[in-house]
Amino acid sequence: MIDTTILPHDRPGSVHDDRVRTSVLLRYGTGQLGAQIFRDTPAVLLPLFLTTMLGVEAWLAGLVVLIPKLWLIVCDPLVGAWSDRLRGRHGRTPFLVAGAVLTSLGFLALFTLTQSASPLVSAAITCFLFFLASTAFSMFSVPYLAISAALSHDPHERTRIMVYRMVFSTLGVLVGVGVAQPLIYALGGGAHGWTVMAAVLGVICLVTMLVTALGLARVPMIRDDTAPGSLREQLGAIKGNRPYLVLLATCLIQNIGQASGYTVIGFIYLYAIQAIWIIPLFILIMAITGILAQPLWLSLSRRWGKERTYVVASAAWALVTVTWFFVHPATDVLLTIPGVGALGTQHVLVLVRGAVIGVVNSAFVMLSLSMLTDTIDYERRRKGIANEGVFAGLFSAMEKLSFALGPVVAGLVMSAFGFVSSTGGAVTQTPHAITGIVLLYSLIPAATQLVSLVVFSRYRLPAA
Repeated sequence: MIDTTILPHDRPGSVHDDRVRTSVLLRYGTGQLGAQIFRDTPAVLLPLFLTTMLGVEAWLAGLVVLIPKLWLIVCDPLVGAWSDRLRGRHGRTPFLVAGAVLTSLGFLALFTLTQSASPLVSAAITCFLFFLASTAFSMFSVPYLAISAALSHDPHERTRIMVYRMVFSTLGVLVGVGVAQPLIYALGGGAHGWTVMAAVLGVICLVTMLVTALGLARVPMIRDDTAPGSLREQLGAIKGNRPYLVLLATCLIQNIGQASGYTVIGFIYLYAIQAIWIIPLFILIMAITGILAQPLWLSLSRRWGKERTYVVASAAWALVTVTWFFVHPATDVLLTIPGVGALGTQHVLVLVRGAVIGVVNSAFVMLSLSMLTDTIDYERRRKGIANEGVFAGLFSAMEKLSFALGPVVAGLVMSAFGFVSSTGGAVTQTPHAITGIVLLYSLIPAATQLVSLVVFSRYRLPAA
């Protein structure tokens, strides 16, 4: 393949083939595997770890996750602005390398250094360690997202970049959600299981994130016409970019609902479906369909436009999410799969949902990031400077905030419905408590998804 990666002297508006080499896309995408593990595994398993291993009340577990995320509202844009200002001299590589190493160490510490005699002390230690790990993750995730807007001028090529990122993101979900919890329970469900899980996933985070950090060190990026201004000027540029603000609000609302659902994935399979063992198969099916659907969504986004394709995928996700409200344990045997075991009707329906969710979820997440790069490119066209780090930083901060508010919503709903916390493992819950868990995985995220589409109806991106 001909090397057509953007050269340093290219300027906004230049006309040439902006196609990025596949090798660059692979190096870029690999880092998302580790990033997705750190993004999803604590979101899914930290509340479970806090409430079933450390004896922390559900509402307090939500706060443990929220407090570090609140800091990131400030931290992420500052990291982005800092990386913008140092980009000309050092590039973004120092941020990516430091973030990769410290994030991986922080992930390991979260599940191995938080045990104490008091649930309150355990909650405080976890909150502090999560604060440090989340700050380290900002050093990687913000420059990493900013790079995607500096690899090509072509909006459809930037969608292709996000397709590769989405493939590795899906693999990250497969490992971070589909493998992590079953691995813990396969090792007995106690402290040993949690420690092994943290060590294995921590190493995966380190290796994959370093592949991106070091692999992109010499890849040429788009350079702006002017140098970044003061921090105030960098942050002030956001206010004049209306498409960016609409997209930001859309994703914030959408992600709060999704995060509340992510928080109770473990609880859903433990209490509502009573089939922890089916999680790997569910995630595997979701990952396979999500990856296979990427060329379709790339083609549709070119034909229909990104905005219309995004709405279709988002609405479809909301519809299938509503059906989780009717989930319950299987009472029959519909078929038997070698190596998996007996599957009842409910098990099969769970797997069907996984296939559909994999197809539609991969679309609207990928397209939201692609449209983010469009709004950054719009800023470059308007002012001759994109400040990718600042825009990526605020977008990342709002995403992390939503994934902090999600556990708070989940904790409040679970507590309101009578969820009982414990130490040393899960305990039996009342039907009323299980209903609260199911609501968090079905009607609540579906409703926020539909509300987000109302906000998105205001999105208008001026033509180039």
